[in-house]
Amino acid sequence: MRKHTIGVYAGTFDPVTNGHIDIIERASRLYDQLYVTIFENIAKNKLFTLEERLSFLRGATKDLDNVIVDSSDLLAVEYAKNVGATVLVRGLRATTDFEYELQMAFTNQFLDESIEMVFLMTKSQQSFISSSSVKEIASLQHDVSELVPPCVNTALKEKYKR
Repeated sequence: MRKHTIGVYAGTFDPVTNGHIDIIERASRLYDQLYVTIFENIAKNKLFTLEERLSFLRGATKDLDNVIVDSSDLLAVEYAKNVGATVLVRGLRATTDFEYELQMAFTNQFLDESIEMVFLMTKSQQSFISSSSVKEIASLQHDVSELVPPCVNTALKEKYKR
C-alpha cells in the first residue's frame, strides 16, 4: 500500500524557467501532492514581484492537479512540517549545484532530520538554464522563448523594453 506523500519544491523562481517546470512535472508524478513554494532569498535582487512569480508558477502548472503554488517566509523544513510534507525536492544541474545543495541538505538535517531531501537531475538539454542566465540573455534583447514558459517570456520582453 502506498503512503500518502507530500513534497515541497522550494525556490526563488525569479523567473521560473523550463528547467524548473521539468522538475515540477517529474516531482508531481512522484508525490501525491507537491507544493511549489516561493521562498524569499534576501541575498538575491529580484526582477519580478512575489505576486508576479506566483502568477507565472500558477499559469505554468495549471494542468498539474496535484501541484499547489504557495509562498512562505518560514524555513523550508518548517514550511514542510506545516503542510505535512516529508520531502524537500531539489533540482541539480551540475557539480556546482551539488556542492551548494549538499550544504543545504546538511543544514536541513540539522534543523529537522525527519524531512528527507530528494534530488532530481535536470535533463541534459536544460542543464545550462538558470534564472540568472535567462534574465541576462533577455536583458540583451535575445530570444528566451525556448527557456521559459510563454507568460514569463512575455513579461521579460515587457521588463526589458528599450
